Amino acid sequence: MTRARRGRSGRSQKTPDLTGATEDGDTPAQTHQEGEEVTHAKTQDDKCPACKDTQEDTPLTVAEKEKWVRCDACKSWFHWRCVGEGGDLDAVGKWFCRPCLDANPARVITMKPPARKSTRRKTQRDYAGLNAGQETDPNRWLRMMEGKTIKKDPFRRMNGSEVGIEWLENDENAMKEPIVIESEEGLGMKMPPSSFTVNDVAESLSEDHPVEVIDVATQSNIPHWTLGKWAEYWNTEPSKRDKIRNVISLEISGTELADKVLPPRIVRELDWVEKFWPSTKKGRGHTYPKVQLYCLMGVGGAWTDWHVDFAGSSVYYHIIHGAKVVFYFIRPTPANLAAYEKWSGTELQNHSWLGDMCDEVFKVELKTGNTMIIPTGWIHAVYTPVDTLVFGGNFLHSYNVPTQLRVREIELATHVPKKFRFPYFVKLCWYAGEKYLRDLKAKEDFPPRILEGIEALADFLVSEARTMERGTDSAKRQAKEEVPGDRIKDAPALARELRWRAQHASGYSSDSEGRSSRHMKNKFVVNGVSDHATNGVGNKRKRSAADIGEDSTGLFRNFKPPGWERVDEHPAVTESRVVKARRPREDSTDWAEEWLHGDVNAAAEDGEEAHVERRRDVIVKVRRTAKGLERQTVERVLEEWQWVEGAPAGSSTVPTKSEPMDVTMTESHPPPSQASSDAQGDTNVAPTPGADTSPSGSQDDGCSQVAVEPS
Repeated sequence: MTRARRGRSGRSQKTPDLTGATEDGDTPAQTHQEGEEVTHAKTQDDKCPACKDTQEDTPLTVAEKEKWVRCDACKSWFHWRCVGEGGDLDAVGKWFCRPCLDANPARVITMKPPARKSTRRKTQRDYAGLNAGQETDPNRWLRMMEGKTIKKDPFRRMNGSEVGIEWLENDENAMKEPIVIESEEGLGMKMPPSSFTVNDVAESLSEDHPVEVIDVATQSNIPHWTLGKWAEYWNTEPSKRDKIRNVISLEISGTELADKVLPPRIVRELDWVEKFWPSTKKGRGHTYPKVQLYCLMGVGGAWTDWHVDFAGSSVYYHIIHGAKVVFYFIRPTPANLAAYEKWSGTELQNHSWLGDMCDEVFKVELKTGNTMIIPTGWIHAVYTPVDTLVFGGNFLHSYNVPTQLRVREIELATHVPKKFRFPYFVKLCWYAGEKYLRDLKAKEDFPPRILEGIEALADFLVSEARTMERGTDSAKRQAKEEVPGDRIKDAPALARELRWRAQHASGYSSDSEGRSSRHMKNKFVVNGVSDHATNGVGNKRKRSAADIGEDSTGLFRNFKPPGWERVDEHPAVTESRVVKARRPREDSTDWAEEWLHGDVNAAAEDGEEAHVERRRDVIVKVRRTAKGLERQTVERVLEEWQWVEGAPAGSSTVPTKSEPMDVTMTESHPPPSQASSDAQGDTNVAPTPGADTSPSGSQDDGCSQVAVEPS
């Protein structure tokens, strides 16, 4: 599907619909040379405002391909040969046309700063090999594979009826590896019949419809092709074709042909564009991510080099007709993705087999009528032995958001042009985040994989929020423009609330921006409860009944302490009494210290009568250890003091209801055989790994602790 990687030496790649160009990353380019589509609003007769009526329209040579420049004020496009006066367009920074310069004398044409010279060694191109035609041979990709170890795929073959939400929820490996569906029955999709041809494609879209064609030998785009010209090439005898070409980016959303294609049901149920992009902002006349419906047409011998689909999007791929299509796959492990990042967009692409830099390569063969779903991040290449017509599409989903974001980072790191990235990616993430926040507020339950995806999405949106708050002026402006104002009024607040609610839904809380939930969490367990009880800043997970019988301190990675064998919660004891005690005065600065450590319960003849309600809860836990046993007693005492009305005049008091007073008493008892020897040693016994955390948040240190309380 759409190739999300940097091209070789200016080569164009398969792109999404141009009306959905991405809005994040690079600054707008002013020049459009060979291999790039001109997406501005220039007229079909290729005239610019500076063209002279008497100017001869002489053909340009290959070395003189047309260059265009846009005025930064009026946004009009001009031929550089008409307005450049022989200057170097590549050296121009900001440019204004003559009418705009005359209208505002403050405008000045600026030049780019000189390029910084690098001392790094550069890979030298083999120009002798280029002159000998080595890079014009489309079969060199296959020769590069000779002698390489390629394994038979281990991927699952499924029936169409098995591919659904139930499969995703019950199979932990669902959407983690490619799957092959040999028959479309039960998939819930609609495709043209096997008799459908390239001529039918041209007729449905019109023969004048532009199409991006790739030269297989160089993996670069060939400009100025239409469907009529492509159909003529397709119908030419293979032996008479001058070159091997390929079409992999004909997006058909909103066309007559689109009415004949419906993606599989599972794709429609998972697709973020279907689920989160407002329905009132889709369809004809609207700009939205158009990546769901692609028509792919490859002739015999076509090769699509290694790539990851943009933004780590998943792919569905259905063969209308063609004897066989061969896929080569590499798993998206961190090491393999790092190798792909190093290989992509460099000279390594021209002479290195990516499989040599990765752990293993798998081979899958598809036939007419087969459907394949390729999940997030899988690195793949495609070989087409015979002429083949395919329909497919891309989609983002919530079952592997971290990898989707990792692939986007690779795109940014390798400077993939914006036209080859997922259109409106950041805006779509905001729409998804807004919907998930509403769902979490409504207490909707999510599987652990979805919760993990929501957390990763929230972390990404928080990073966007930080850009709005702390970035450069241009970065702030761009980040704010990507927020859909029709749904979101306070983007930073939404991002942070989403992160907070996602973490609580996963079983722990975090208020620290500096510590990512993905870094803190080791793994998900049943129902999405995290192994970690705290994020390191004192915010403690709410304790459930199950926690009483098992510790979850998370102090040591992959260490699970033994659970308590017996837990006994004594019935609460409540008592009420009346005593005389001095009421704390507001003008006193020592009353808090006195009540924390003083004997305030003693009868005071000059005191006032106070009613005291006292509640005492005790929990006792026991378990065996390697040396004997442990017993832990946790005690909580709450007292409520209230003085009788009628205090002496002029007396100003603090609130009569005291704060709860937590008293913890913990005892660890060794076996009787060790009691006497331990009693002679240090009273500060070393802590037991995984010892329980008391309700007040203090860690048991293995020795007796008694807090004095009012009696």
